[in-house]
Amino acid sequence: MPHIDLNSDLGESLGAWTMGDDAAMLDIVSSANVACGFHAGDPVGILKTLRAAAERGVVVGAHVAYRDLVGFGRRPMDVPHAELVGDVIYQIGALQGLARAAGTAVRYVKPHGALYNTIAHDRAQAGAVIEAVQAVDRDLALVVLAGSPLAGWARDAGLRAIEEAFADRGYTPQGTLVSRREPGAVLHDAQAVAARMLQLVREGTVPAVDGSPVAVRADSICVHGDSPGAVAMARVVRERLQDAGVAIRPFCAALA
Repeated sequence: MPHIDLNSDLGESLGAWTMGDDAAMLDIVSSANVACGFHAGDPVGILKTLRAAAERGVVVGAHVAYRDLVGFGRRPMDVPHAELVGDVIYQIGALQGLARAAGTAVRYVKPHGALYNTIAHDRAQAGAVIEAVQAVDRDLALVVLAGSPLAGWARDAGLRAIEEAFADRGYTPQGTLVSRREPGAVLHDAQAVAARMLQLVREGTVPAVDGSPVAVRADSICVHGDSPGAVAMARVVRERLQDAGVAIRPFCAALA
């Protein structure tokens, strides 16, 4: 039976500011990328999300980021190597402690926002993130942009690289994500998005912004949780895949 993982970025509420509906999304996804406090999230909210994930058997990963609460981690930063290594180790460690208290464990790392986009192609910063993951636990998987150089760099370093596609993002004919500053960057039609993801699983391609098919190999699909209608879209994607005989299951076991 064909299968795929569905993941979402969760635990991003901060104090009185609520971001997304974690409880509802956790009923849909198989893996949860939980914020670690650098771009979003506070300890109380993160712990609540981790407990909810544990109750549902959803696998947990550390959603590490630049130290950028004001910019929600979406601003590119030139961070010195040692500082980036330390920041990533710190975030993984913080989430590991909270996860243990919630009765679960951190099984993978997925960088967030600008850090995710930068290390997909920037070997220097990628090296810092890889070094940090290795320093904490070489068994942690690293989620990477499908088809990016980072996938090869991570594997060369001995890490398990999980290649990821995005359900609601447009792709260029070259297989990269359309910049959020360009038309077609974010997709809003749930049925069209679900059809694209079924095509991805069945054929290994998605329609690019010009209509041409572009090859995308993916182990996991990200369904964003912070956009309008996110939960409804994620539910449609899951239902469409399951109705077509595609199993939804995590790429990592729930516990070591």
